[in-house]
Amino acid sequence: MTRLVHLVRHGRSLPAAERPPHEWPLHPMAARGLAALSASAVLPGTLTRHQEGVAVPDDALWFSSPEPKALQTARVLTDGAISVHDDLREAVRSAHWFDDPVEFHHVVRRCFADPGHSAHPGWEPLRHTRTRVVGAVRALLHAGTERDLVLVGHGTAWTLVVAALTGAEPDLDAWAAMRMPDHCAVHTDTGTVRSSWGSWTSGTLERP
Repeated sequence: MTRLVHLVRHGRSLPAAERPPHEWPLHPMAARGLAALSASAVLPGTLTRHQEGVAVPDDALWFSSPEPKALQTARVLTDGAISVHDDLREAVRSAHWFDDPVEFHHVVRRCFADPGHSAHPGWEPLRHTRTRVVGAVRALLHAGTERDLVLVGHGTAWTLVVAALTGAEPDLDAWAAMRMPDHCAVHTDTGTVRSSWGSWTSGTLERP
């Protein structure tokens, strides 16, 4: 069984009001945050495990969502092989622009409150997202390797995955505070979070 699953949230994205979020690339200013993550104890240049056991080891298997901002993030963070897994993509959302971020947060919270229904026109019901993403992660965990996994993807998807792996309810406060990029490590044998979102940074990076 894989010991740790490292969930990496993509770097700062470049929104385009006329395009759905799954088409957005990284922002030109994303390099700052990604450099900070690369230089942290989570992703040290040597890729060796530090004393608290939450850094990515050099033999970890890397997987990425197919969305541009996620795959571009993965390519910045590792020179190794990256497997693209379509089912790691974020919840499908239409090209609707929210002028007020608070409104966007309210809609996402409605998704979690009523996962069986679409919370906004063109949005995938969160139950579908959970089935797809959690199913993909569990399949990767049972693929017969004991190596750590690094999964590069998205905030809502990873909130669902952490809940599934720990047996807890989705932590929407953690979702709201998540940075771009961000990192969380979950011990799959014990179902415990070994490194929580934001614990690697001083807190100066971009939020959604």
